[in-house]
Amino acid sequence: MAIPVPLSQVQESSARILDEVERAVIGKRDALELVLMGLLADGHVLLEDYPGLAKTLAARSFAQVTSIGFSRIQFTPDLMPADVTGSSIWNQRDGDFDFRPGPIFTNLLLADEINRAPPKTQAALLESMQERQVTIEGTTHPLARPFLVLATQNPIEYEGTYPLPEAQLDRFLLRVGFGYPDADSEWEVLERRLERGEDEVDLRPVIDGPQLVGLQLALEQVHVGASVGRYMIELVAATRASGSTAVGASPRGSLALLKLSRCRAALRGRDFVTPDDVKAVAVPALAHRLMLKPELWVQRLSADDVVRDLLESVPTPAAEEPAEEPATERPVGGE
Repeated sequence: MAIPVPLSQVQESSARILDEVERAVIGKRDALELVLMGLLADGHVLLEDYPGLAKTLAARSFAQVTSIGFSRIQFTPDLMPADVTGSSIWNQRDGDFDFRPGPIFTNLLLADEINRAPPKTQAALLESMQERQVTIEGTTHPLARPFLVLATQNPIEYEGTYPLPEAQLDRFLLRVGFGYPDADSEWEVLERRLERGEDEVDLRPVIDGPQLVGLQLALEQVHVGASVGRYMIELVAATRASGSTAVGASPRGSLALLKLSRCRAALRGRDFVTPDDVKAVAVPALAHRLMLKPELWVQRLSADDVVRDLLESVPTPAAEEPAEEPATERPVGGE
């Protein structure tokens, strides 16, 4: 059973994890840090970007470095829900049905090109993502901890795709895009490939599953002041009141800000959250939860732009450090 580790260990372990993953995914430290924060916050991550930008490689690398169970599902139009969750098969020898678990019974599930599967198959993930369990033929099967979904989708291919429903998008803690590497980083990719003499990068495990859960539990030690917490609420409320949105972020958006800002504080070596932590995670935590008004599509205004504008307009509170506990007075002259 996993137990919380000292908060200082979160920063140390996270740096080691990122250093090792960067041996495979080069020049994307900020994006990788966001993915790691999603894993530490016990949340699911949507990787959305153009083909060939290391989305699948990043998911597989995190599984290798954390040495947790890993399954990959290639979502296709003919994928059935049972292909994800598993099914019961008649056992002639025993005269009964045997349950054969599907690839969802793992620790880290890579749902590759998730928007290529029809809504019925996408819905097979909803219960597992929210409740960490799978119900098949009236029987509920709990999923082992940690259970994390990293899903990828291509934003430019629309033929043969099914847009993710808002209910499923809302279950992703954050959305991350990697973007194209700069020239120096891309040359480093080529240099390292020449040095290795092979395509695959052999990554070393840094932590294991129970240690990952211990890091997740340690984040509960990060203090969130009332003013900073209210700031999160005001940001989310502003997405609902904005003239640019048809639908704003749900309370899951507030929880996402809370979890991710605590992660960022811990990765920076602090045991308290500042408004800058909230601002740093606001776009990946909130933008995918917004539905813009149709007329704004013509203006090429994105949900990311809306959140950035709100960060400029919502008043920022002063940074608030937790009060130090008063020293206990000890009697003079012994007990």
